[in-house]
This record gives sequence, C-alpha cells and structure tokens, in this order.
Amino acid sequence: MNDLLAWLTGLPDPLLYGALALAAFAENVFPPLPADTVIALGAFVAARGNGSWLGAWIATMVGNIGGAMLMYGLGHRFGLPWLMRRFPTIVSPTAADRFAQRFSTQGMAAVVVSRFLPGVRALVPPMAGALGIGAVRAAVAMSLASGVWYGIICLLAFRAGANAEQLLALIASQQRTIGLAALALTIAVVLYLLWRRRRAKGAQQ
Repeated sequence: MNDLLAWLTGLPDPLLYGALALAAFAENVFPPLPADTVIALGAFVAARGNGSWLGAWIATMVGNIGGAMLMYGLGHRFGLPWLMRRFPTIVSPTAADRFAQRFSTQGMAAVVVSRFLPGVRALVPPMAGALGIGAVRAAVAMSLASGVWYGIICLLAFRAGANAEQLLALIASQQRTIGLAALALTIAVVLYLLWRRRRAKGAQQ
C-alpha cells in the first residue's frame, strides 16, 4: 500500500487522474483488481495536492463506464456461453438463470442493485449485454450506481485526515454501510426521475 501511495503521490495531476480512470476501467475487465483502494488513495493524494474531488470523480466515472460498456459489448456479442467460459466459477448455469430471471422481471432496477454487490458487480455489464438489456438503459443504470458509489469514496478520501491507512480501514470496515447508503441514494434518484417524468407527462395531457 505504501508503494502504491508513493507512486500516486509522485504523479502530476493529469497522470493521477489518468491512473484513476485506468483503475476504474480495469476493474470491469480484471475483477480481482482492488480498484476501490487505488481510487481512494488517488483521491486522497489529489485532495492534498492541486486536484479536486470533482476531477477525481469524473476521471473514475469515465474509466468505469468505459470499461463497463466494453464488457457489455462483449457480453452482447458472445452471449452466455462465453461468460460461462470466462467466469466458470461464478457464472454457473444456476447463476445465469438467476441473473436472467432478475433482469427480466426487474430490468434497470436489477442492474442498479447488482452493481452494489462486491462478488458479482463486475459481471453485471457483460451479463446485461448477454441477456439483452438495452445499451442505453444499462449505461444509465450502471452510471447511477457507480456514480454514487465512487462519489462517496472520493468524498471520504477528500475529508480524511492525514493518514491514508485510516482511510482504507474506514472504507473496508464500513463497506457494507457505504454500499447500503449508496444504494438508498441511487434508488431515491431513480424514484425522483420517475416522478419527474410522470409529472411532465401529466402536464402535457
């Protein structure tokens, strides 16, 4: 962790933001990558230099959604058989059936909720593509989930004290709480957007 922190500290702001984008991108392609750690430390470094919370968040979002849509495209192109070969220990026939049922009955909401589950969130984009969730709907759902999740992490990093280890310990110990808070906020945003949409339709009638 200290080596990673030292490396990030030595980067100028443009390259620091690039590192955050790359880590967020790679999380979707190589799920074991500890992207949350890299992003938290990168935002921590940015907060103590000339960077900004918004810059760290935007860089993370660009990388994360870019990687998610790449995997969505691969899932859409190659389908469930490819996913089962790519993730044989996770995408079993039973798991694929559960995803299919959840996505078919819950649609966008299932995509949002699943992105907050650490064990399966990297599988959501390719699974959404393989199961025929529309690209725009999938991108919006994943953007909402990732935006809130990484927004909270970046805010914690910018408000942390001078100890990066304490920041990582806080994120690790409170990950469930952060996930639930992010999920609740995301659901609130979705409900608000739906309410605005219905209100606008009512005004037009």
